[in-house]
Amino acid sequence: MNPHRKSYVAKPDDTYSQRDWWVVDADGIPLGRLASVIATKVRGKHKPTFTPHMDTGDFVVVVNASKTKLTGRKLEQKKYYRHSAYPGGLKTVTYDKLMESKPEFAVLKAVKGMLPKNRLGRKLLTKVKVYAGPDHPHTSQQPKPLELRT
Repeated sequence: MNPHRKSYVAKPDDTYSQRDWWVVDADGIPLGRLASVIATKVRGKHKPTFTPHMDTGDFVVVVNASKTKLTGRKLEQKKYYRHSAYPGGLKTVTYDKLMESKPEFAVLKAVKGMLPKNRLGRKLLTKVKVYAGPDHPHTSQQPKPLELRT
C-alpha cells in the first residue's frame, strides 16, 4: 500500500458547492428501480467525493409519480400499514388505492427505505422532491434530465 495515497474525506465547508439538480420522469419505470437510483443520487454514491457520514449528494426532482409501475400483482397484494396508537387502530391501504390518492407518498416511502435509518437519512430525504404530474416548480435550479431504462 502506498502511504502517499490517502482516502478522501469530505468536510462540511467544501461539499455544499457541488450540488446538482436532477429531474427524473417516472413514467413506466418500476418503483423499486426508480427508488434505488434516486437513493444513490441523493446519497452521493455516484461521486468520487462520497463520504458515508456526510451529505455529499444531489437534489432529485421526480415527475409523473402517478405513472410509476409496480410489477406482478403488487398493486393488489402489497399493502401500506399505519396505526393510530389506539387499540384496534391499524389501518391498511393497498398500493392501487395509495397510488390513486397519494402517489408522491409511495415514491417517497420507497426511497426512504433505501436511505440510512438515522438523522442523516432524514436529512437526505428532504432533497427528494416528488410530483404526481409532469410539472414542477424547480425550473430555476436548471435540473439535468436523468435517463432511466424501463
